[in-house]
Amino acid sequence: MTDSTPSADLIAPSAPSADGVGHVLKFRGDWTLETPRPKVAQLIAEIERLAAGSSLTLDTLEVTRYDSSLTALILRLIRTSESRQLKIDHTSRTDPSIHNMMELALGVPINKDAERTHECEHDFFCTVGKATLDLYSYIIDTMSFIGETVLSLGRFVTGRARFRSRDFWITLQSCGAEALPIVTLISFLVGTILAFVGKAQLDTFGASIYVADLVAIAMVREMGCLMTGIIMSGRTGAAFAAQIGSMKVTQEIDALRTFGFRPFDYLVLPRMIAMILMMPLLTIYSNIVGITGGMLVSWASGIPPLLYFNSTVELLDITTASLGVIKSFFFGIVIAGAGCLRGMQSGNSSSAVGTAATRAVVTAITAIIVIDSFFAVVFTILDI
Repeated sequence: MTDSTPSADLIAPSAPSADGVGHVLKFRGDWTLETPRPKVAQLIAEIERLAAGSSLTLDTLEVTRYDSSLTALILRLIRTSESRQLKIDHTSRTDPSIHNMMELALGVPINKDAERTHECEHDFFCTVGKATLDLYSYIIDTMSFIGETVLSLGRFVTGRARFRSRDFWITLQSCGAEALPIVTLISFLVGTILAFVGKAQLDTFGASIYVADLVAIAMVREMGCLMTGIIMSGRTGAAFAAQIGSMKVTQEIDALRTFGFRPFDYLVLPRMIAMILMMPLLTIYSNIVGITGGMLVSWASGIPPLLYFNSTVELLDITTASLGVIKSFFFGIVIAGAGCLRGMQSGNSSSAVGTAATRAVVTAITAIIVIDSFFAVVFTILDI
């Protein structure tokens, strides 16, 4: 072993003292990533075998070179010693530069979001209990969010809610005009797919003209609002969660509260109103584009566009055409609500913001499917 070889030796006290203390963990050599080092797991195991109440002194005076890997190791040893109730001294025999690095590391609070816990890996009851507590916390957070949102809407109706009109118009533009390209593409393709599939089946019975009815009914009742809702969940709902989550990371929401502003009035309310206004309009637009796509496919298959148009107009009445629009109003509420809720629940790290955006999309799409199923049952009962 050369002088630069890294080593860490746990030295027991030469004579037991009254409080049973005196262990010294002595580091020597070069503690860098390029040099092979002792097994950290073995070192941790030796420390964990010390009796609670024992003291441990970290000695780094003979360290010749080091990088951040040594400070990370010492920080881990300190955390382990504290969890084992050891009296650890990491200052009296520490190199001054390492001491400064440790003071800096210990001054940063532990990021709970970054911690990985494995306490419930093999315990069924622990897993069930943790899932139950998470579900309870989720229900409480959701109910609190709904209550705050209703109060904010109440303040808006009575003229007491305040938010910047410029933010609202920007959000309205993002939810409406900027979403038109992707809504156009998806709706057109859905209309053409319905026409292709429907015509292939109807040709068997010599009823090709009814492809217009098939496309029109499918678009205005289901596909128009459903596809628009899914598109807006992935596009705008995730953006809402990421925007609000980023504001939590930069403590802008705390700053709003400090200055006496209500974050729900400033952040949730304009996004909720913009989405509720834009979803029905986007759904109507999606229906028109989808029917146009079906018309183009039928035209290419030999059905005159005027015949297709007349068949569609004769089929659709106000009641049928408004079913998807009614559902889109509720889709807008859940998309904006899921995005803002997940943003408000976001942690204070970049990875937490990404998680919040993902959860917003999953929550919104799940809610859309549930609401659509509910309306399908209601419309069937009402014979609409």
